[in-house]
Amino acid sequence: MTQADNWTIRDFSPADAPAFAALNRRWIDEMFGAEEEDLRILGHPQQEIIDKGGHIAVADQNGWVIGTGAIIPPHHDPQDGQKWLEIVKMATDPSAQGRGIGAAVLNRLVDYARDEHAQALWLETNSKLEAATALYKKTGFRMLEPDECWPTPYDRCNLQMVMKL
Repeated sequence: MTQADNWTIRDFSPADAPAFAALNRRWIDEMFGAEEEDLRILGHPQQEIIDKGGHIAVADQNGWVIGTGAIIPPHHDPQDGQKWLEIVKMATDPSAQGRGIGAAVLNRLVDYARDEHAQALWLETNSKLEAATALYKKTGFRMLEPDECWPTPYDRCNLQMVMKL
């Protein structure tokens, strides 16, 4: 468990499912509109993330979920002999932004990937999400060139990033 300020990073529990969905739906609906893949994952995080070998990290402030992020086996296997995992569904409550919560959640997910012996991480984002993109770069992700990009189930994703572990 990681603690800072008056919040803690902990593992997801089934009771967190509504907050996980709400935090992510807020920014997705506000900026882009939810897509089929969003609805599937956010509607069933236990089955679509945890049961498939993934992990969800939760930032908790006195029982209130203020941030979240997940890591899953990637929806595209590059078949390059490396174990890849994909970062998905990163969100922080607007009232809690600017306190290092997103970085703490992301670091927990990177630690999980290392514990699972992953060799590389991959994520998709959008250039409109400048704070998120800056966080990913600061953490060690690099942007893929257009000819390196993988297929994506999301219309909104116009940036893909990777990090070797």
